[in-house]
Amino acid sequence: MRQITYHIHRYQQGRAYVQSFSFDYEPDRTLLWGLQKIKDEQDPTLTFLAACRSAVCGACSIRVNGEAMLGCESKIDEITERFGSDEIEIAPIGNFKVLRDLVVDWESKVDRLRTVAPWIFLKAEFNEGDKIVRQTPKDFKKFVAGTECILCGCCVSECNKLTARQDDFLEPYVFTKANRFVLDSRDDAPMAHIKPAFDNGVWNCVHCMNCISRCPKHLKPAQDISNLRKEATKAGLTDSKGVRHAVAFKDDLMKTGRLKEVSMSLKSDGVVDSAKQAVYALRLWKHSKINPFELIVPQKPVNGIDGVRTLVKAAEEASK
Repeated sequence: MRQITYHIHRYQQGRAYVQSFSFDYEPDRTLLWGLQKIKDEQDPTLTFLAACRSAVCGACSIRVNGEAMLGCESKIDEITERFGSDEIEIAPIGNFKVLRDLVVDWESKVDRLRTVAPWIFLKAEFNEGDKIVRQTPKDFKKFVAGTECILCGCCVSECNKLTARQDDFLEPYVFTKANRFVLDSRDDAPMAHIKPAFDNGVWNCVHCMNCISRCPKHLKPAQDISNLRKEATKAGLTDSKGVRHAVAFKDDLMKTGRLKEVSMSLKSDGVVDSAKQAVYALRLWKHSKINPFELIVPQKPVNGIDGVRTLVKAAEEASK
């Protein structure tokens, strides 16, 4: 009889360990079914969360072979075929404090969500007694995708920025929630969402795109972050290294079509912070990654620079 083996990362009373459980294979079963089978038949102390079993509540998010996913919609057949093994590693989602086994602490994450005011500040025209004011299908379409977020935490688990440091960057889903209300034509206070997003690291995203690749609802938090950046800049929130870097990047593209790494660092970080990276800069120079002489020797525009400029302008027009 074919056996499926779960290697489960457990955490109880301050002790972390991995425990293996095997059970008879059954076709077309989910990972969550396997966890429940182990709890019912082998170890009732195994702790995990589940509720709807329909990929709606987000409670059953787990890390499977190093990737975050929903236990209720992920099939054992698909996992074993994809990884070529009947042995499956299961762990709690990453970048959360683990409470017990596969259960993580959401309290601090909810507090961080509140910082961007994830609720609507209704315009007066939408709040006039029994009067019905209709929102156009076009306006509804702008934000409807953001309403699909189920707070499963998969994007958080795979976010490289949060893995490196969490005190200067909010969770990807928080930015998605903020952008959902910024895009809502009924909201009368977009800055109530934009300003806290700007103050809490919207420019610190490292563009790993894991939030997109691992979202079970196929949402795109990285795009929400991009739009929040754009709206913050339009609102005059430009005191950020990220903004200065983006401006320097665009200037180089428009002038020559080449990036001037040394001057970009000076424009983005300033002289003092750039000087702090002198040792790193010397290493880059040694390996021909940068050329300090570009500060005094003007670069020639690349062939086809007019085409580059046309593309940049077209992108600007499309984003209006």
